Amino acid sequence: GHETERSKMAPYTTGTISLDPNPDDEEEKQKLIAQVLERQNTLDDLSLRVDTVKVENLKLKSENQVLGQYIENLMAASSVFQSASPKAKNK
Repeated sequence: GHETERSKMAPYTTGTISLDPNPDDEEEKQKLIAQVLERQNTLDDLSLRVDTVKVENLKLKSENQVLGQYIENLMAASSVFQSASPKAKNK
């Protein structure tokens, strides 16, 4: 007699994890699963975004290097026109 009573109670004493197939619990489970999936998605999105930003940064860095090189060349060239210095020939 007492054993069956206790086993009926057991699912409720385990806290949030209920072994009873209540429709409410099923709904809760679905909600939890949805939340977990959502968090995983946002994590994926974030890491993707981080990767994208890294790639963008690399692009910008190399563009900056190219621009810097270009400006240096311009300055070297203009100084050649001004003072006939042989700098521009050094490549």
